[in-house]
Amino acid sequence: MSNIYSLIRSLKGKKVLGINPPIRDFAYFDLWAKPMGLLYLLQFLRERDNRVFLVDCVSEATDKEKSYGRKKPRRTEIEKPTPYRNIPRRYYHFGLTRKEFKKRLEEIERPDLVMITSVMTYWYPGVWWAIDIVKEVFPDVPVALGGIYARLCSHHASGSGADYVQTEFMPVEAPYPAMDLYGSFGYGVAETSWGCPMGCEYCASKILCPTFSQRSAEAVATEIGFQVNVGSIKDVAFYDDALLLNREEHFYPVCDRIREDFEGLRFHTPNGLHVKQIDGKCADYLYNTGFRTIRLSLESVDPAVLKESSSKVSREQYKSGVENLLAAGYSHNDLETYVLVGLPGQSLQGIKDTINFVKDLGARVKTAQFSPIPGTSLYYEALKKVPALAYEPLLQNNTVYSTWISGNMTPEKLQEFKDLARNK
Repeated sequence: MSNIYSLIRSLKGKKVLGINPPIRDFAYFDLWAKPMGLLYLLQFLRERDNRVFLVDCVSEATDKEKSYGRKKPRRTEIEKPTPYRNIPRRYYHFGLTRKEFKKRLEEIERPDLVMITSVMTYWYPGVWWAIDIVKEVFPDVPVALGGIYARLCSHHASGSGADYVQTEFMPVEAPYPAMDLYGSFGYGVAETSWGCPMGCEYCASKILCPTFSQRSAEAVATEIGFQVNVGSIKDVAFYDDALLLNREEHFYPVCDRIREDFEGLRFHTPNGLHVKQIDGKCADYLYNTGFRTIRLSLESVDPAVLKESSSKVSREQYKSGVENLLAAGYSHNDLETYVLVGLPGQSLQGIKDTINFVKDLGARVKTAQFSPIPGTSLYYEALKKVPALAYEPLLQNNTVYSTWISGNMTPEKLQEFKDLARNK
């Protein structure tokens, strides 16, 4: 079930179809999301004389334009799965309908292999849905399932119907993701590094990518340049978990190169920046290079939570980082900060104090609800309270875990924190 890497490396002169499945959840927002791992693999296969195709069930079902090249995904209300039956919220299918997806598959020449990716563990219903339809249209074609859900919940994923399930990290061996398979696309995506050297107890980055590595400025420029040439894009989102680490040797050379080659592009950091790295020089580099969406990682000012987040940033470091960004030219409204909500044992007063601390400095707050990610330290803490997490990934959903599943806080208290975060 697991030897996908050997299978992919053996392919030559074959037809390979990549699929990004629909998302099934209570809510979904496009933060410049693209299936990077799948796109790198498709480019790798193309360079080995294979013909590659792509069906992205999410991006092919969008309507309204949003900011910076993004579009709003189309949604259809569907019946809630049994574990969510008593949760008083609507549940949606984001992406192509069954009829639309089946039609797209029937338009494609029969492939020799289908590769399906996965992201959040609790989005697996969309993955299983896609595999079922692929098997209906191409009954004799092997299906390989990879991505985050496959890696973190491999035992559960073995029941998906896929013929192969990725269980190990696969190194990237392509110079850029095959974004041209989208034809027209509103924004580009890039990574200057893989993995993260931090050891936050709620994060699976080290599990998914055990070794932290950074790419050269030349490699990053090649990746962006390919997308600019085929897509006429104005925006690029960086997916790094640790974009600012080793600033002098890594981040600044990357900025120098992309300023030289790609004047006028706007850049975005949806994953959050390590604030302690943002001194005056770094803030100037961010602003002058064209970074427009600035998301900062604070998580909490509660000492207990700071310990769980590798003590990434203190109050003083966060305050200094915000002041440096403002001095560089950003407005208060440009700066959005992630504040963690709903961790096991987290103090409700600590959440309130953190939100107020950020707001007092004039920055915006984005509450980030805790999800118990398999393999992390806090997952095992959560497992003591909710043993069913071990066999039902739907219960890991960050939208409802802290309130309706674990009971770490009431829905009313969560809404109170959200309201506090939004109100100036």
